Amino acid sequence: MLAETICSAAAVAGLGIAAITAYRKRFLAAARIAAYSLVPLGLVMIGAVDWIAGTAFSPVAWAGFGVLGGAWLLFSSTRAVERRRGGRKETTGGAEPRAVAPAASSPSRSTAPKSQAGQSAGEDFSDIEAILKKHGI
Repeated sequence: MLAETICSAAAVAGLGIAAITAYRKRFLAAARIAAYSLVPLGLVMIGAVDWIAGTAFSPVAWAGFGVLGGAWLLFSSTRAVERRRGGRKETTGGAEPRAVAPAASSPSRSTAPKSQAGQSAGEDFSDIEAILKKHGI
């Protein structure tokens, strides 16, 4: 009963503030304030406030929130592990993942051709040096 009175008073106060804001020709802000102030009144009218008050003092409800939190932790941790693995499926026995096509060979580990693999570190940055010289750096 007290919660309904407080929510109703908050709604009336919010509508009063919205009216003052509209009087100052700030109609968009007034509409937003009115919308926010009507939320508690709507919650009282649909009975959500009674439900929340009944839930706050129920140990079974708190245990349910704990179970939901545990489920959320399981979902989020499995998503994190899946992202870290790159979406590849788990293989049994430590075997390598199967190829897409049965006759396909395994992909090579390096993307660079073998002719570039033997170059020294100084030659790898030649294009970067050229760009820097072009800009006078």
